[in-house]
Amino acid sequence: MAEKKKSHLTLYIGAAIVLAVAVALLFPHFAMKLHIGGEIFLRLLKMMVVPLVMSSVMSGIIGLGDIRKLGRPGGYAVLYYLTTTVVAVAIGLIVVNIIQPGIGTVDKETLEKYAPESEPTSETDESPEIGTVDKETLEKVAPESEPTSETEESLGVGTILKNLALMLFTDNLISSAAMGNLLPLIVFSLVFAGMLTTMGEKVKALTQMITQINDAFMSFILLLMKVAPLGIFCLVAARFGEAQAEGKIGEVLRQTGWYSLSVLVGLAIHAFGVLPLIFWILTRKNPYRFMIQMSEALLTAFSTASSSATLPVTMKCASLKGGVSKRSTDLVLPLGATVNMDGTALYEAVAAIFIAQAIGRDLSMMDQLVVAVTATLAAIGAAGIPEAGLVTMIIVLNAVGLPIEYIGLILSVDWLLDRFRTAVNVFGDTVGAAVVDKAFDP
Repeated sequence: MAEKKKSHLTLYIGAAIVLAVAVALLFPHFAMKLHIGGEIFLRLLKMMVVPLVMSSVMSGIIGLGDIRKLGRPGGYAVLYYLTTTVVAVAIGLIVVNIIQPGIGTVDKETLEKYAPESEPTSETDESPEIGTVDKETLEKVAPESEPTSETEESLGVGTILKNLALMLFTDNLISSAAMGNLLPLIVFSLVFAGMLTTMGEKVKALTQMITQINDAFMSFILLLMKVAPLGIFCLVAARFGEAQAEGKIGEVLRQTGWYSLSVLVGLAIHAFGVLPLIFWILTRKNPYRFMIQMSEALLTAFSTASSSATLPVTMKCASLKGGVSKRSTDLVLPLGATVNMDGTALYEAVAAIFIAQAIGRDLSMMDQLVVAVTATLAAIGAAGIPEAGLVTMIIVLNAVGLPIEYIGLILSVDWLLDRFRTAVNVFGDTVGAAVVDKAFDP
């Protein structure tokens, strides 16, 4: 009976998305008014991310008993994340070079609009074009960054590696928690819980409390999912309604149809080919059955466009429906939601080559290799929030000397493609948890 209710919830969420799109297309202005309902649901999910990540990671370490057992699973998780991200980038490069979406699909007038030497006029100041990035969006994605010409020129692989190292540590846990910076919280939780496992009976009450808190948070997630179809309906309806009201959907698909197709084909190959193959080889289980079991999390990821916000649902699905042990979900999924961005890496590789093709820049094999390396590292450093790829894309473009002004060619459709690549990111996380689960066996 419980399993039947779970499958019903997945159907309700799927139906909510379909109905939301229909309402948005037919009644866009009404759909936009549903934004408040979607925002409340999204905030409830985000509210749980930080406490759930810390309690789940600590609970997972405590459950191991001996922190020395963490070495093999942790190594497998990092190897898996790095491998799948590199493969995703390779797929993106192959697809975009075969389809060549930028050649002949962008007219001269559109290119001139984003040309680096063009000067903004009062007309364009009053009526910004589709796809421009405002200051608020940039600050949301990278609140500490100040995009100046000097910093843009200095962005490169070395800078990315330096920032990745600094992202692991924080001088203020409360500040990191408030800003949603999960990596330093995960590092602290690993070290603190590892220390607790060495203190024996002296901290028994504390270790039991951490486990109980984690169980309570998971119960809250189960309660929250009862209203998920309504929240997801409001989220999707409001976003698609806004696009429909502004006339963006048809225009966006006309201007960026081949580019969007390239991204979606690449994501489909990775999600329905590569990840299932890895899952089957290493677990000998049916990957598509596992995908169906994860459908609740995937639909939520599509709706929220945030792997971090989806994390509570992902953990619930993996442990309760996917048969992944709690010790694996507690350790692997929080890390994956932060650093495993297969879909984002693929998208950035495709976007960079698309822009090069559109402006007539012929990138050599070495240039494309630079794109691959930079996209991989930038994706790992991308925040698990909607449209985090906007800032990391600047890094990729700078790496091969492409004018960042032309990012406007792709941003008009980014909000839509972001939903698909987030779903791929989340599925990659769950496959990783299932694969690494084997490493916990003696």
